[in-house]
Amino acid sequence: MNVGFDDMINLVEGFGFRLCRVRGSHHIFIHPEVPELINLQRVGGQAKPYQIRQFLKLVERYNLILEDN
Repeated sequence: MNVGFDDMINLVEGFGFRLCRVRGSHHIFIHPEVPELINLQRVGGQAKPYQIRQFLKLVERYNLILEDN
């Protein structure tokens, strides 16, 4: 599963997550209705596949929908 890091950030933000902080290569995102954090790391311009899977599971678990902007 290859997803560009910038595309992944746009997707995460589209579901209502906001960048909370950056620690080294770790970009930490929070959501006002989700108690769990999202951690994304760039590897060669791509998001890590396991982090993409974790994000998709959160979307399903909390029934998140893509926001209209």
